[in-house]
Order: sequence, then C-alpha cells, then structure tokens
Amino acid sequence: MTIAETLAGFVVRAAYDDLSEAARAQLKLRVLDALGCAIGALRAEPVGVIRAQIQDFGGTEHCTLIGGGRTAPDRAALYNSALVRYLDFNDSYLAPGETCHPSDNLGAVLAAAEYACRSGRDFLTALGVAYQVQCRLSETAPVRAKGFDHTTQGAYAVAAGASKALGLDRDRTANALAICGTAFNALRVTRTGALSHWKGLAYPNTAFGCTHATFLAMRGITGPCEVFEGNKGFMDAIAGYFTIDWVHEDLNLVTKTILKQYNAEIHAQSALEGVLDLQRTHGVRADEVEHIDLETFDVAYHIIGGGEEGEKTTVRTKEEADHSLPYMIAVALLDGEVLPAQYRPERIQAPDVQSLLRRVHIRLSPAFSRAFPGKMACAIHIFLRNGHMVEAVKSDYEGFHTRPMSWATAANKFERLCAPLIDAPLRTALMDAVAHLEDLPITALTTLLGRIAIAPGGT
Repeated sequence: MTIAETLAGFVVRAAYDDLSEAARAQLKLRVLDALGCAIGALRAEPVGVIRAQIQDFGGTEHCTLIGGGRTAPDRAALYNSALVRYLDFNDSYLAPGETCHPSDNLGAVLAAAEYACRSGRDFLTALGVAYQVQCRLSETAPVRAKGFDHTTQGAYAVAAGASKALGLDRDRTANALAICGTAFNALRVTRTGALSHWKGLAYPNTAFGCTHATFLAMRGITGPCEVFEGNKGFMDAIAGYFTIDWVHEDLNLVTKTILKQYNAEIHAQSALEGVLDLQRTHGVRADEVEHIDLETFDVAYHIIGGGEEGEKTTVRTKEEADHSLPYMIAVALLDGEVLPAQYRPERIQAPDVQSLLRRVHIRLSPAFSRAFPGKMACAIHIFLRNGHMVEAVKSDYEGFHTRPMSWATAANKFERLCAPLIDAPLRTALMDAVAHLEDLPITALTTLLGRIAIAPGGT
C-alpha cells in the first residue's frame, strides 16, 4: 500500500466521535475566527477582482459565496478562501521548520460539504481532517528551507478535507491526494522580497485547484499514488524522507493551533503585545521615541525582521506592511492597535509611521530561537529622547497555546471585524450557528453567509 493510500485510509476512517471535546470546541472557535476574517475582507480590492472574474466566467450555482451569490464548488473555494486569508488575521500552526494557517482550508471544505448536503458534524469532521493533515505534514516534512511555500503541504490538506466532506472512498481519496500533491508545489518567493497580492492568494489558488482536482478524482480520474515515496516524488524531489503513522493518527492537532490577537503576521504577536503593554504601563508616546531595539527568534527575524527573506524597511503596500516587523511595531506605538485600518494606503504612506519604522532595529537572539516554537519569546527596549529606556520581555501572547483565546475574546474580535459591514441580528445569528454547528445542517450556516450583502470595492 502506498503512503497516499494509507493517508486516504485515515481520511475515510475519521469520524466526528474521534474529535475530543476540546478539539470540537477549538474547531468551532476557529470557524468563528475565520468567518470574522472573511467578512472583514469583503471590501478588499483583490477580493473584488476575484468576484468579477467568477461572475465573468460563470459556474453552476451549487455553493454559496460569503457576501451573496452562488457558483461552482471550486470557484466558491477560491473566493471564500481569499476572504479568509486576505487580512492575514486567521489562525496558525507553529512547527520548527514551517508555519501554516490551517483555517485556509475552510473555503474548500465548506464548498465540498455544501455541495454534498452534509451536516455540521460532517463539516467539522472534514475540517478537522484538513487541520490534522496540514499540521502534521508541516511539522514532519517542512519545505520552507528548500524554497517551497507552506501551501505545498496544503494541497494534501485540501484534498483530504474535501474528499472527507464529499464522502469519497479510499481509492478516490488516494487519487485526489496524488493529483493535488503532484500538481501544487508552490515556490516560497511568494513571501520573500517585494511582496504582492499573491501572498494572500496563493493558498486560495491551492484551494481552487485542489477542490477541482478532488471532484475529478470523485468522477474517476486517477493520479500517481506513489506521490510521496515514488521516483521524483515529494520525498525524493522536495521534502526528504519522513514517516507519519497515519494508521494511528488522531484529530487533535487543532488544539495546538493558535489565534491572532493583532492583524499582523503570526510571529509578530508577542512583540506587539509587549509594545502595547509598555505604552499602557509607561504612557510612552511615539513622538518621545528615539529608537526601538527588538530581540526575537530566528523565524520571526528571517521572515518579518529583515533576515533571509528580505529587508523590511521598504514598506509601500498592505502585503509588505503586514510582513514588516518594523512597520507593525511602529504603527502599534503610534495608533495603539493593529487592525485592518492600520493597512490602509494612506496610513502606510504617512510620514510618522515611515519615519518611526526606520528607527526600529531587529536582532536575532539564539536563546529565543532555541525556545521556539514552545515559546514566542522577544525582548523590547524603547529608548526615549530624554535618555530613559523602558523594556519588556515576552514569552507568549493572548491567543498562544499557553494563553488560549476564549470564545468571548474570539467573539469580540468577530464583532470588531464584522460590525462595520453587517447588522447586529445577522452577527448574532452567525455566532449562534457556529456555536451549535454540530446540531445543524451545513446549509444553516451557508444560508446566513449568503444573506450578507456587501459590494466589494477598494479599501
């Protein structure tokens, strides 16, 4: 039996009863978080471009678009995934060599579940499968150092989650995994150097292509089932040899994922909490700051701090801003928060933040690097023009696995993202539907998402 067939056996065997009570609660919390991110992105310009293309190309109206309208499953997966991902405010899973955002799978799993008229329990089970596959592969077979993007493992996760939602048998699931794993090995250049819209659209594209491929497998199209171990397969060409015992795998890795308190790249969260703590505690004003020194761990340094993935003081766009630790620290100190408003073009280009970000200096700490991913450690030193200095050392933040985010905090985040766009009764109905999703058909949720009526446009 090939590895893809063994993995397919895990997907087919997975059941709602395999989810622990904690996993069920955390899955629903992440659905709420992801939907808040999606609704908050409805007026984003790239999202409007995708909707325009879907409307131009058409598609049989099987599945609901968040914000109104219906289309084919693969295009619903593309659009809804783009909404979840665009703000860069959704969840993460930290592993030593890879970070991924497993709620990126929600759009694909939701489309497949709606197409197949599944229950909320079926949807949660399929989403739990997608989380488990992506997180386990990210942990065991990281590809970032080889020059590939984390969406590479996501191809297997989308195939697994969509296959489970569609109720495919082992052979068709194995073929879906084989096709998707062969076809969607994306380059890390997506997130290095000068960043583009593709940073937020790479996973939605994977969701689109892999949902499409899974439907082909459903109809009998076969793929190279030695995709993992075969000659020039995933191990041979990209990841190197690894083993995962899919026979005994569970569905609990969702409980190890983390949520974002701030609208910022995940590795910035503890530093931003530290900066805002210092501001509140010491009354620090941005105009009093001479410069800021930050020591952080290697992953943060290399991805958002000016290390191997490019300098981070040239900040012109939203995509560059939310992956620039100097920008995020500067805007947090200036505005007292980091939310979607901090990424509007006029805010990014403002002289105060452009000046302050160039006085934020990031250094790599070997000790903090050794502590990652168990801790998200950093040390912040703010030097003031009067000669004084204030400092803080952080090891985590609210939303990290050591300080999990509560349902109440997640609901508050949902409210802040959605209140400018949808009315209170609909917000309440959505939160109630997610809270009781195991007792509802998935159409109870998608019907509410379709009632949102927001015309996309520039932000």
